[in-house]
Amino acid sequence: MPGSGHTPGSGDRSALIDRLRRAGCVFAEDEAELLLAEAHSPEQLETMTAARVAGLPLEHVLGWAAFRGLRIEVDPRVFVPRRRTELLVEQAVRVAGRRATIVDLCCGTGAVGTALLHELDDANVYAADIDPAAVASARRNLEPHGGIVLAGDLFQALPSSLLDRVDVIVANTPYVPTDAIALMPPEAREHEATVALDGGVDGLDLHRRVADGAARWLRRGGWLIVETSVEQAERTAGLFRAAGLTASIVRSEEVDGTAVVGQRAADSVELEVDGGAR
Repeated sequence: MPGSGHTPGSGDRSALIDRLRRAGCVFAEDEAELLLAEAHSPEQLETMTAARVAGLPLEHVLGWAAFRGLRIEVDPRVFVPRRRTELLVEQAVRVAGRRATIVDLCCGTGAVGTALLHELDDANVYAADIDPAAVASARRNLEPHGGIVLAGDLFQALPSSLLDRVDVIVANTPYVPTDAIALMPPEAREHEATVALDGGVDGLDLHRRVADGAARWLRRGGWLIVETSVEQAERTAGLFRAAGLTASIVRSEEVDGTAVVGQRAADSVELEVDGGAR
């Protein structure tokens, strides 16, 4: 996904790769190619390289991240979409029908919703996030393709007209245990908002809330798909079942992703709607 790019000599290219490698960039050759493709002048290349060497995530330096073949705009401090989250898109595409109504919770840049709008015919996508910076980023990515981005805390952001009508809920909520944030790579813990990382003491606070609230919003037979870790998957699945949903764990070695996929029973009894549900 190149830009117009700055064309260096081979010596400049080698020096750039060496500089990135010395800074600890594991994929220095790939990163060098992206920086060279995006920089429009030697001065811009130097500014971008210095930022990367200082530890700014590559996606924040470039201003975009690659996701399901798309170029997703990424703003400073906003959670960078990871390739593992592509599993959510894959699973949503598998279960969604035509004209599906889809909700993307904790949407961040809106990468999942944007990909779904590209891959599903006539989908209606609503995305929500509590972080104003993420909402602004998601609006730039999603809304040109017909998605709707809302600001708020999980289900509280959604219009009541969606109650009992959603076909698929996808959620990449924070699931890092609070004490483990300090162990994350500096690129994440120093340059992404804590609200996008912190999942509470055991990392499952948001999984509990999503599972508890999902059945009120899903139509009968609707689906909930939540990203999780290998270590947390069984507990996340247990939260689904406790909330009256089915639950199965899906794993993709290709993208190193793990998700729990659940379904509201097609013949479930009506649930009382709580106006404060999230």
